[in-house]
Amino acid sequence: MFFDSWAGLGRVLVVGTLAYIALVAILRISGKRTLTKLNAFDLVVTVALGSILATVLLSKSVALAEGVLAMVLLVLLQFAITWLSVRSPGFQNLVKSEPTLILHRGRFLDGPMRSQRITREEVMAALRSSGATDAARVAAVILETDGTISVIGSADHDADAPTLATVRKT
Repeated sequence: MFFDSWAGLGRVLVVGTLAYIALVAILRISGKRTLTKLNAFDLVVTVALGSILATVLLSKSVALAEGVLAMVLLVLLQFAITWLSVRSPGFQNLVKSEPTLILHRGRFLDGPMRSQRITREEVMAALRSSGATDAARVAAVILETDGTISVIGSADHDADAPTLATVRKT
Protein backbone atom coordinates (compact mmCIF):
# COMPACT_ATOMS: atom_id res chain seq x y z
CA MET A 1 0.00 0.00 0.00
CA PHE A 2 2.77 2.46 0.86
CA PHE A 3 5.59 1.05 -1.21
CA ASP A 4 5.55 -1.31 -4.17
CA SER A 5 9.09 -1.39 -5.50
CA TRP A 6 12.17 0.64 -6.23
CA ALA A 7 11.62 -0.09 -9.93
CA GLY A 8 8.20 1.60 -9.74
CA LEU A 9 9.71 4.70 -8.17
CA GLY A 10 12.48 4.74 -10.75
CA ARG A 11 9.89 4.47 -13.54
CA VAL A 12 7.99 7.46 -12.17
CA LEU A 13 11.20 9.51 -11.99
CA VAL A 14 12.37 8.66 -15.52
CA VAL A 15 9.00 8.66 -17.28
CA GLY A 16 7.82 11.70 -15.31
CA THR A 17 10.86 13.73 -16.27
CA LEU A 18 10.64 12.75 -19.94
CA ALA A 19 6.86 13.30 -20.10
CA TYR A 20 7.25 16.71 -18.49
CA ILE A 21 9.98 17.69 -20.96
CA ALA A 22 7.77 16.49 -23.83
CA LEU A 23 4.80 18.49 -22.51
CA VAL A 24 6.86 21.67 -22.17
CA ALA A 25 8.20 21.20 -25.71
CA ILE A 26 4.70 20.60 -27.10
CA LEU A 27 3.37 23.72 -25.37
CA ARG A 28 6.27 25.87 -26.57
CA ILE A 29 5.86 24.66 -30.16
CA SER A 30 2.06 25.02 -30.16
CA GLY A 31 2.09 28.61 -28.88
CA LYS A 32 0.36 30.60 -26.18
CA ARG A 33 -3.15 29.83 -27.37
CA THR A 34 -2.91 26.20 -26.22
CA LEU A 35 -3.28 27.06 -22.54
CA THR A 36 -5.61 30.03 -22.79
CA LYS A 37 -9.08 29.89 -21.32
CA LEU A 38 -10.92 31.70 -24.07
CA ASN A 39 -13.61 29.03 -24.44
CA ALA A 40 -14.73 25.62 -23.21
CA PHE A 41 -12.49 23.75 -25.65
CA ASP A 42 -9.42 25.46 -24.24
CA LEU A 43 -10.33 24.40 -20.71
CA VAL A 44 -10.95 20.83 -21.83
CA VAL A 45 -7.55 20.66 -23.52
CA THR A 46 -5.78 22.01 -20.42
CA VAL A 47 -7.50 19.51 -18.11
CA ALA A 48 -7.00 16.64 -20.55
CA LEU A 49 -3.28 17.39 -20.89
CA GLY A 50 -2.95 17.19 -17.12
CA SER A 51 -4.89 13.95 -17.05
CA ILE A 52 -2.72 12.42 -19.75
CA LEU A 53 0.43 13.46 -17.90
CA ALA A 54 -0.86 11.88 -14.68
CA THR A 55 -1.83 8.68 -16.48
CA VAL A 56 1.59 8.38 -18.13
CA LEU A 57 3.26 8.95 -14.77
CA LEU A 58 1.24 6.49 -12.72
CA SER A 59 -0.05 3.80 -15.08
CA LYS A 60 2.42 1.12 -16.10
CA SER A 61 0.04 0.11 -18.90
CA VAL A 62 0.51 3.42 -20.78
CA ALA A 63 3.86 3.83 -22.48
CA LEU A 64 5.60 7.19 -22.64
CA ALA A 65 5.31 7.27 -26.46
CA GLU A 66 1.54 6.70 -26.25
CA GLY A 67 1.15 9.51 -23.73
CA VAL A 68 3.22 11.94 -25.79
CA LEU A 69 1.21 11.01 -28.89
CA ALA A 70 -2.04 11.64 -26.98
CA MET A 71 -0.80 15.08 -25.89
CA VAL A 72 0.25 15.96 -29.45
CA LEU A 73 -3.13 14.76 -30.76
CA LEU A 74 -5.05 16.97 -28.33
CA VAL A 75 -2.96 20.01 -29.18
CA LEU A 76 -3.36 19.36 -32.93
CA LEU A 77 -7.14 18.99 -32.59
CA GLN A 78 -7.35 22.20 -30.59
CA PHE A 79 -5.20 23.92 -33.21
CA ALA A 80 -7.55 22.69 -35.95
CA ILE A 81 -10.64 23.96 -34.11
CA THR A 82 -9.14 27.38 -33.45
CA TRP A 83 -7.75 27.62 -37.01
CA LEU A 84 -11.19 26.85 -38.45
CA SER A 85 -12.89 29.24 -36.00
CA VAL A 86 -10.70 32.13 -37.12
CA ARG A 87 -11.37 31.44 -40.80
CA SER A 88 -15.02 30.38 -40.80
CA PRO A 89 -17.73 32.43 -39.02
CA GLY A 90 -20.14 29.49 -39.38
CA PHE A 91 -17.72 27.12 -37.67
CA GLN A 92 -17.02 29.72 -34.99
CA ASN A 93 -20.75 30.00 -34.24
CA LEU A 94 -20.92 26.21 -33.98
CA VAL A 95 -18.14 25.83 -31.40
CA LYS A 96 -18.13 29.10 -29.45
CA SER A 97 -20.75 30.79 -27.33
CA GLU A 98 -21.62 34.49 -27.20
CA PRO A 99 -21.14 36.74 -24.16
CA THR A 100 -24.36 37.32 -22.21
CA LEU A 101 -25.45 40.58 -20.59
CA ILE A 102 -26.78 39.71 -17.11
CA LEU A 103 -27.00 43.12 -15.41
CA HIS A 104 -27.60 46.46 -17.11
CA ARG A 105 -27.44 49.84 -15.34
CA GLY A 106 -27.94 48.31 -11.91
CA ARG A 107 -30.85 46.09 -12.97
CA PHE A 108 -30.66 42.32 -13.08
CA LEU A 109 -31.72 40.69 -16.35
CA ASP A 110 -33.57 37.67 -15.00
CA GLY A 111 -34.19 35.93 -18.36
CA PRO A 112 -30.54 35.78 -19.41
CA MET A 113 -29.48 34.92 -15.84
CA ARG A 114 -31.93 32.01 -15.74
CA SER A 115 -30.87 30.69 -19.15
CA GLN A 116 -27.18 30.84 -18.12
CA ARG A 117 -27.92 29.44 -14.62
CA ILE A 118 -26.37 32.43 -12.83
CA THR A 119 -27.77 33.58 -9.48
CA ARG A 120 -28.01 37.13 -8.15
CA GLU A 121 -25.62 36.16 -5.37
CA GLU A 122 -22.99 35.15 -7.95
CA VAL A 123 -23.40 38.48 -9.75
CA MET A 124 -23.15 40.36 -6.47
CA ALA A 125 -19.97 38.43 -5.61
CA ALA A 126 -18.49 39.46 -8.98
CA LEU A 127 -19.41 43.08 -8.26
CA ARG A 128 -17.73 42.94 -4.86
CA SER A 129 -14.66 41.28 -6.37
CA SER A 130 -14.36 44.05 -8.94
CA GLY A 131 -14.48 46.70 -6.21
CA ALA A 132 -17.94 48.02 -7.06
CA THR A 133 -19.66 49.55 -4.06
CA ASP A 134 -22.91 50.52 -5.74
CA ALA A 135 -24.73 48.36 -8.33
CA ALA A 136 -26.32 51.53 -9.74
CA ARG A 137 -22.87 52.73 -10.80
CA VAL A 138 -22.27 49.58 -12.80
CA ALA A 139 -23.04 49.95 -16.49
CA ALA A 140 -23.07 46.23 -17.20
CA VAL A 141 -22.16 42.78 -16.00
CA ILE A 142 -21.36 40.26 -18.71
CA LEU A 143 -20.97 36.50 -18.53
CA GLU A 144 -18.06 35.94 -20.90
CA THR A 145 -17.61 32.99 -23.25
CA ASP A 146 -15.06 31.40 -20.90
CA GLY A 147 -17.44 31.55 -17.91
CA THR A 148 -15.83 34.54 -16.22
CA ILE A 149 -17.90 37.54 -15.22
CA SER A 150 -16.83 41.00 -16.38
CA VAL A 151 -17.98 44.16 -14.63
CA ILE A 152 -18.10 47.39 -16.62
CA GLY A 153 -18.28 50.48 -14.44
CA SER A 154 -20.12 53.72 -15.10
CA ALA A 155 -20.21 57.17 -13.52
CA ASP A 156 -24.00 57.45 -13.93
CA HIS A 157 -25.98 57.09 -10.72
CA ASP A 158 -29.61 55.99 -10.42
CA ALA A 159 -30.92 56.44 -6.89
CA ASP A 160 -33.57 53.73 -7.34
CA ALA A 161 -31.08 50.98 -8.24
CA PRO A 162 -30.03 48.60 -5.46
CA THR A 163 -26.68 49.09 -3.82
CA LEU A 164 -24.44 46.30 -2.57
CA ALA A 165 -25.15 47.44 0.96
CA THR A 166 -28.95 47.08 0.56
CA VAL A 167 -29.05 43.63 -1.06
CA ARG A 168 -29.59 40.90 1.50
CA LYS A 169 -29.14 37.19 1.07
CA THR A 170 -32.35 35.32 1.85
